[in-house]
Amino acid sequence: MGRHANGDRAGAGASRHIRWGRLAGIAGAVVLLGAAGVVFASSRLIHQDPHTPSVVTDVRKTAVTAVSKTIAQNVPTMNILLIGNNARNASSPLSPGQADLMFVVHINPAQDQVAFISIPRNLLVAMPGWNDPAPMIKGAFFMGGPKLAMQQASAVLGMPVTHYVVADFGGFVQAINAIGGLTVDVEQPIYDPTHSGAVFSAGVQHMNGEQLLAYIRVRQNQASSDYRVNDFQRMDAAYSVMSSVRQQVLANMGPSELIKLLAVWQEDVATNLSTATITELALSSLHASFVHITLGTLADSMYLEPTAIPGVNVKGSIVGGSYDILSSAQLLSQLAPYGSTNPTTGLPPLPSASDVSVIVGGNSQATMSALTAAGINATFGSSVPDSGGATLVLYPAGDLPAAEVVGQALGQSNEELQQTNNVASIEVEPGN
Repeated sequence: MGRHANGDRAGAGASRHIRWGRLAGIAGAVVLLGAAGVVFASSRLIHQDPHTPSVVTDVRKTAVTAVSKTIAQNVPTMNILLIGNNARNASSPLSPGQADLMFVVHINPAQDQVAFISIPRNLLVAMPGWNDPAPMIKGAFFMGGPKLAMQQASAVLGMPVTHYVVADFGGFVQAINAIGGLTVDVEQPIYDPTHSGAVFSAGVQHMNGEQLLAYIRVRQNQASSDYRVNDFQRMDAAYSVMSSVRQQVLANMGPSELIKLLAVWQEDVATNLSTATITELALSSLHASFVHITLGTLADSMYLEPTAIPGVNVKGSIVGGSYDILSSAQLLSQLAPYGSTNPTTGLPPLPSASDVSVIVGGNSQATMSALTAAGINATFGSSVPDSGGATLVLYPAGDLPAAEVVGQALGQSNEELQQTNNVASIEVEPGN
């Protein structure tokens, strides 16, 4: 069964032509420290200096803590979108390209809480009025710049996203080199010379900026079947690197060095955050706890053959591609603790698993077990054969949401969902 397009397509016929600049995927995740990262850096002020008498250090800690708590009482919760773009050969911090990496930094000073929320770049979202044939959330930045990207992120999170930070490959490399590189524990060998350019042996090793950029871009590792082979693992790697940068900065740099470092990082950063706002966020969040949240899992990834989806874009249809599918219920379950209300991708709601019925071809007990474990009503049907390749989920017109529930239940990340007139209900052809 042919796949007519891939999930990396940005879309054609953009309704706007904005002259942005060079950005690149993962860079935004770490160079965000130029803005939201001041929160990390500022806590260096209250760390113990071995050359400073302890009584002086204690006074500093008390003073900074008091200021921090006072400011925190008056600083509102803020959500900042961090965008890394895969634009090539661009010339400024904002250039047409896809947001290969998207984090939302949720900062709640009153509760001493900072959450880094990873949004899967291939998340299928509705973009009415825009001519994107593969409307994934990563394409919002290409189609409508930071404004549309923030609108989409706000809807998906069910929280207002009003600020953004974007950065480029050059900014990432400079940032890492400015702190002397970073030591990374590579758990398994990595071999991806074609896509990311990363080739690393397993073990602890020190990387410069260019090497680390290649390392965190890996999602197609040919040296392993389960390590650094998908976008979700890449998002985890990006956050891990951010955490390591934070630790190294806090351990080794004083205030004057931090100011110089931030100046370097900001060269390739575009943001609508003011210096005053950055300072307030930094001082109000000195004692915050940091958590990482990834929306969805690999089980939510599946291949959709071309199909009609009313309201998904101008044409009301999508091209074939690998998409991530998330329901409002899934989003709310993860984001409610952070103030989310009514999160949505803008797509038709997914039905409850108990309302979905499926006929399973062949005699695959594994397929049957996966479906019934999810609460789906599944029965074997002798008229439906095994596909012999990837698992196929066949569905009649109008049943895409139910088919997506089936795809999530199977959890293989490569199921092919195809609309056809040859079935009256959803049928699954198990693959090899």
